[in-house]
Parts: sequence; C-alpha cells; structure tokens
Amino acid sequence: MGFDHAGTPLRDAVLDALRETGHEPCDLGECDDYPDIAARVCAAVLDGTVERGVIVCGSGAGVAVAACKFRGIRATVAHDTYTGAQCVAHDDCNVICLGSRVIGPAYAADVVQAFTGARFSGEERHVRRLEKVSEIEQRGAP
Repeated sequence: MGFDHAGTPLRDAVLDALRETGHEPCDLGECDDYPDIAARVCAAVLDGTVERGVIVCGSGAGVAVAACKFRGIRATVAHDTYTGAQCVAHDDCNVICLGSRVIGPAYAADVVQAFTGARFSGEERHVRRLEKVSEIEQRGAP
C-alpha cells in the first residue's frame, strides 16, 4: 500500500480492512508526488514482496496512469466493489487505485476487501484477452 499526499485520508481505513480479512499489509508510506509512490508499490508487486498493491491519491487516476507504465503491472481505478473484484477475476489486475476525494473510508474498505478476496477466473476468454494485452505490452502500442 502507498499513498500520495492527497491519499492519506484513506490510510487507516485501508490498513484496517486488510487486517480484518487476515492480510498483513505492507505500508510503503507516502510521497508528495504520486509517481514516486506508484513506483514504490509497483516495485514491491513486481519483485514479489507483495501479491497485490493498493495505491491511493486524490482521484485514483494519477497513480493508475503511473502504475500502468510498469511492464507486468495491471492497474485500474476502482470506486465500487464490482470493479474491485471484477478487475481481478477477469483482468488479473495486481494493483488497485483509489481516490480519497472520490470515495469515503467505509466504502474504500469494502472495495479493497473485494479486490483482495477476488481470484483470477482462468476462463479461456480471459486468458486469451490477457495474452493480447501482454502482446501489446511487449511490442508497444503503435
């Protein structure tokens, strides 16, 4: 988990939600600039220190943009429990991004619990689509 300066209002709610579901959160702190905290969290996901990452800024958009620049990271903004779970089940997302100015602490906790509780479906259609995403990532978009 990591927060930029605007994301800190959700820190306690997200940490508590993870602990309540039996996870041991790895709080990577906060940074003034969102690309720095996105880099810190993505590095932890990519090196296997953590299974998934949660990054919080004011809108969720900035950290999602930065996180998606890392090869191997599949990040999305999620402000509802459906997206929190579906992004893992269908898209095998490994980073979720939240906006503290968009979602309140109680619902943020629900979204994070949906994200951490979800598993990739492994369905053929989802695997096929992810292979296409990986191809784009490897060659770069035109």
